[in-house]
Amino acid sequence: MPTPIIPEYITVHLGRPDSNARNVRVPFTDYIKNVASSEIYPTWPENALRANIYAQISFALNRIYTEYYRSRGYDFDITNSTAFDQAYVDGRNIFSNISKIVDELFNDYVTKGNQIQPYFTEYCDGRNVTCRGMSQWGTVTLANQGRTPYQILQNYYGNDINLVRNAPVKNVSESFPGTLLRLGSAGEDVRTIQRQINRIRRNYPAIPSIPETNGFFDAPTRAAVTQFQRIFNLTPDGIVGKATWYKIKQIYNAVKKVSELYSEGITISEVERIFSKVIRRGDRGNEVKTIQYYLAFIGFFNDRLSEIAVDGIFGPATENAVKAFQREYGLTVDGIVGRGTWYRLQDAYYSILNSLPDEYRSYSSLLYPGYTITTGASGNVVTQLQKFINTIAANNRSVPSVTVDGIYGERTKASVQAIQRLSGLDETGAVGPLTWNAIVNLYNEYR
Repeated sequence: MPTPIIPEYITVHLGRPDSNARNVRVPFTDYIKNVASSEIYPTWPENALRANIYAQISFALNRIYTEYYRSRGYDFDITNSTAFDQAYVDGRNIFSNISKIVDELFNDYVTKGNQIQPYFTEYCDGRNVTCRGMSQWGTVTLANQGRTPYQILQNYYGNDINLVRNAPVKNVSESFPGTLLRLGSAGEDVRTIQRQINRIRRNYPAIPSIPETNGFFDAPTRAAVTQFQRIFNLTPDGIVGKATWYKIKQIYNAVKKVSELYSEGITISEVERIFSKVIRRGDRGNEVKTIQYYLAFIGFFNDRLSEIAVDGIFGPATENAVKAFQREYGLTVDGIVGRGTWYRLQDAYYSILNSLPDEYRSYSSLLYPGYTITTGASGNVVTQLQKFINTIAANNRSVPSVTVDGIYGERTKASVQAIQRLSGLDETGAVGPLTWNAIVNLYNEYR
C-alpha cells in the first residue's frame, strides 16, 4: 500500500511470533478498544487516554503498513505479546469511556516530519519498564498539568510530529501483486521493487544500480534482483516471486528503520506513482488505450465479450466491456481496472496468443507478444521487431536502422524511442502493446 489506510480488520496472533498459538481476526476498532482497556486505566485523565490511544493506533498501523510480520512469512499482522507488540486479551470486557474515545479516534494516527508511514510510537508503562518512547504513566502527569493529547505526544516524540485525521477505511490486501515480476514485466509494482532495491544498495553496495526506476523490468533490474537474491540466500533467478518480493520489503524497511523510533522513514515522493492506481470511467490517455487494446483482442476471440474502439477514452462502452470481462473471468464486476483486473487482462491476452486458431497463426508475428520488450530481451521476438524497425528506417530518416541480431540493446532502444516520438507515445524505449502496434502499423504502411 503506497499510502496508509485504516484496515477494517486486523489479525492478531495470541502469543509470541514463533509460538504455536491461534490467530484471531477482529475489527480494527475492537482491537484498539481491547488494547487500550488492557494497557491503561479508564480512570486516567481523558487527555492521557487520548494520547495513549493515538500511540496504540499508530503502533498497530505501522505493523500493518510495513507488513512487519507478513514480510517474514507469518500469517498475521501483530502479536499480543508485550515483548514485541501491544497487549490484547481475547474476550475481555471493554471500558465504556475508552470505547467512545476509540470510536472517535480510530482513523487518526501519528506521523513524523515529512514521513508518510504511521510513526512507530514506541512506549512502555514508565514504572516497571522504561524506554526511549512514551511513558504511559508519564502521560497522566502531563495531562494533570493541563497538556493536550498532542502536546503530550510532542513531549515524547518531538515537536515535528503530525496527527493525520480521518484516514480512509478499506480492506487491506497483501502488497505482493500475485504474479511473477520478470524481464518484460511493467507497471507500478516493478517500479516499487526498483526503488526499494536502489535504496537497499546504499547499505549493500554489491547490488548493482538500477539507472532508471521507470517501471520496466529491464536487464539492469534483473541483474540487481539476482544479486539481491544471492546476498539474501534466495534462488538467484532474477524473478520476483512472493519470497523475493517480501524479502525486498523486509530489508527495505530494515535499512530505512521504518519500524523504529528513530527512522529515516518514507516520504510522499518515494511512493508517487507514474502508473495509475486504478483506471475508470472518465479517464483518458495511453493507459486507457492499452486496456482497450487488450479488451479488443480478447473480445475478437470471445463472443461473450464485445469489441471496442481503441480511442483512449474510458467511456460507457469501455466500462461495459471491462464489466463483461470481469464477469467472464470471475472478478469483482465494478467496471474499474485495478491491479487484479489489469493482471488478468494480460494473462487472458497471453493465453489466447498461445492458443491461436490455425487460421490466425500466419499473423502471429504481427501480434504483440504479451510482455514488454526492453533492454536485456533477446530471441525471435526481438529479431522480428528489429526487422520491422529496419523496414521503417528505410522509409523514414528519423528512425535509425539496427543490426538484426535478436538482442535488444541500446541501438534498438534508440530506434524504438524514435518511433515512439514519431507516434506521439511516451519515449520510454520499452515496447508495450501500444508501441508494438505503432511499429506494426508503420511496417505495414512501408512494406
